[in-house]
Amino acid sequence: MNKKRTLQALFLLALIIGTILIIRQQHSTPYQKNTGMIFGTVYNVSYQYADDLKDEIEAELKKVDAEFSMFNQQSTVAKINRGENPELSDMFREVFNKSKAVYQATAGAFDPTVAPLVNAWGFGFKSGDMPTRHDVDSLLRLVGFDKVEIVHDTKYEIRGTRADGRSLDFAAIAKGYGSDVIARFLRRKGIENFMVEIGGEVVTQGINRERLPWKIGVVKPTDDSLNTQGELQTVLNITNRAMATSGNYRNFYYKGGRKYAHTIDPKTGYPVQHSLLSATVLADDCATADAFATAFMVMGMEEAKKVLERHPDLLVYFIYSDSKGNLQTWHSPALSIDS
Repeated sequence: MNKKRTLQALFLLALIIGTILIIRQQHSTPYQKNTGMIFGTVYNVSYQYADDLKDEIEAELKKVDAEFSMFNQQSTVAKINRGENPELSDMFREVFNKSKAVYQATAGAFDPTVAPLVNAWGFGFKSGDMPTRHDVDSLLRLVGFDKVEIVHDTKYEIRGTRADGRSLDFAAIAKGYGSDVIARFLRRKGIENFMVEIGGEVVTQGINRERLPWKIGVVKPTDDSLNTQGELQTVLNITNRAMATSGNYRNFYYKGGRKYAHTIDPKTGYPVQHSLLSATVLADDCATADAFATAFMVMGMEEAKKVLERHPDLLVYFIYSDSKGNLQTWHSPALSIDS
């Protein structure tokens, strides 16, 4: 009996010592911070690890760029849009299939084939005269992600793109997916505490360098196309979640005394006109959050709420303008907010 108690005491002592050593190691391991440019925007990665992983992080980001960049003429999506038939990677198929799922979940509000309309309205590569009703109707025939599919025979091929006049643009999901890719890379390294942010699309895990849960601010929507103000509307607790925000308050232009937002409705072909100014979505992965945030900006708040009823795994924070032009907010009841 005494021997058993001695063994138990020794085990308990070893457990206590091990816990103390782990805690000391966690406190002594520094946080690294890497910043750079990718996808035409800024990325920030903060993580607790002994070594600086910037070169490896950027190598992972370049893999995403090589698949989905509209500015890289050798990217997979650029080749597809030229009518070529490149072999499709697991990464490409993952984003394609996730995009298809969100397209179906939002009745087409999220649509990677909407690029011709975006360009026509002056938010893509081209700008000039305003499109006419005839122009919009003609371009609408090129929109429809339901007509694009991956076909498998000897290798994966895309059906329904260049041959039919359609093209693909995954810009509304690529930043979120890039954040997911870096989060996966950090987890493979055994890193437990990190924050990944690409152009406002965020993935967090664990705690920050102050030993506190991660908190991310949501910017107040103002007509600030240069992003110089940055006043916060609220701060969200998002540890171990992903977050993405879409809004019309930074990407817009005025013509003929009228404001045109960058979000184009794939069904009407016109920039959206409703009261929703900013949609922040929290999900298990950032690609999903990114795509739904875009879709909700197309749908408007009331239609978005109907989608949320079918997807309780999503949490949202909406900023909208009331009938008097005042900013108002609505959020999922389960969302943790710093008042």
